[in-house]
Amino acid sequence: MFKTQRFEDRDFKPLAIAVIAVSDTRTLETDTGGALLKSLLEADGHHCHSRQVIRDDIQLIRAALQALVADPGVDVVLTTGGTGFSGRDVTPEAVEPLFDKRMEGFSVLFHQYSASTVGTSSLQSRATAGLIGTTFVFCLPGSRGACRDAWEGILSRQLDYRHKPCNFVELMPRLAER
Repeated sequence: MFKTQRFEDRDFKPLAIAVIAVSDTRTLETDTGGALLKSLLEADGHHCHSRQVIRDDIQLIRAALQALVADPGVDVVLTTGGTGFSGRDVTPEAVEPLFDKRMEGFSVLFHQYSASTVGTSSLQSRATAGLIGTTFVFCLPGSRGACRDAWEGILSRQLDYRHKPCNFVELMPRLAER
C-alpha cells in the first residue's frame, strides 16, 4: 500500500466543510454518521461550516447542495446516506447531474478501502464524488463505518495541504481557471 507522506515545509490549511445527512428517519440528534464526520474533520483541524439532515428527496437534496455550493465560505460538502439500493436512496441521482467534473477514482478507492473492512458488502454502496463549480462534493453511505472508512482512508489525506505527492487543497486556487 502507498505510504502517506507530508510536505514538512507546508502549514496546514483548514477547510470549511459542510455535512448533509440524507435520511427520512434521522434527525440531527440521531444522525450518527454526520456526527462522526463532524468529529473527524474537526479533530483533523478543519471547520464544520454547517451540518443538516435532509429527507430522501431529489429536489430537497439539490436545493440544500446548491445553497452550500453557492456559499463562497464552503470548500467541501460531504453527504452521508442515500447511496444504497433501496427505493428511497436517491443521493447519486440528485447530485451527479450537478457535477461539472465527476471524480471517478473516488468510488473506486472507496470500494477498495471499504472492502478491506466490510468485504463484498461494499458493493451495496453507490458512493460518488465530483466538483460543482469550485466546491468538492463527496457522497458517502450513511453508516458510521463507511463514514470512517471514507474519512480515514481517503479524505483526511486528500483534504490536507501537507499530503504528497498531491492533494485537493493545492488544486483549489486553480479550480476556476478557464
